[in-house]
Amino acid sequence: MAEIKLATEARTEFGKGAARRIRRADLVPGVVYGHGAEPVHITLPGHELLLALRTANVLIGLELEGKDTLVIPKAVQRHPLKGTIEHVDLLTVKRGEKVQVEVAVHAEGDLAPGANLLEYVQATLLVEAEATHIPEAVTVSVEGLDAGASILAKDIELPKGAALAGDEDAIVIQVVAAQIEEPAEDEAVEGEETEGAEA
Repeated sequence: MAEIKLATEARTEFGKGAARRIRRADLVPGVVYGHGAEPVHITLPGHELLLALRTANVLIGLELEGKDTLVIPKAVQRHPLKGTIEHVDLLTVKRGEKVQVEVAVHAEGDLAPGANLLEYVQATLLVEAEATHIPEAVTVSVEGLDAGASILAKDIELPKGAALAGDEDAIVIQVVAAQIEEPAEDEAVEGEETEGAEA
């Protein structure tokens, strides 16, 4: 996974008013924590951060307190209407260190013929991987699966170096039969009564 460099500055002002001023300057307040160190409050460039976070579990390089620090996003708060980033929590990682992250699951292939639906019971998998080699997503084939079939976490092939960290028997995807709506009984009775009245 490529590392994205972002400029950062220490944050000394706190509270709602300070956060609003930071956001007006197209910056995002954040906090960096991990490895037993005291949390460090920072600001990050809003647009560059938004672009970086388009990649799941992106690896970000920061210059923090005079040294280069690697981080991954752990929590991102977005504005409910605008979608802009309000605050970000970043976790410090080291090269070679294993971390546990949620990775998106994508299905590919066509289901068996018939009106069947694909249901994601879990949209992500908890995996453990080296901090600089976190997979963006995992893909599983649903080719030819029929109603009633399911895919468990342990059935999904993970990239080299990644291991399942959650429940291996958890259902991730299942195929369900589509419900065919039939006319309600009372509607059918009403139709019959109307026909009888017209005769």
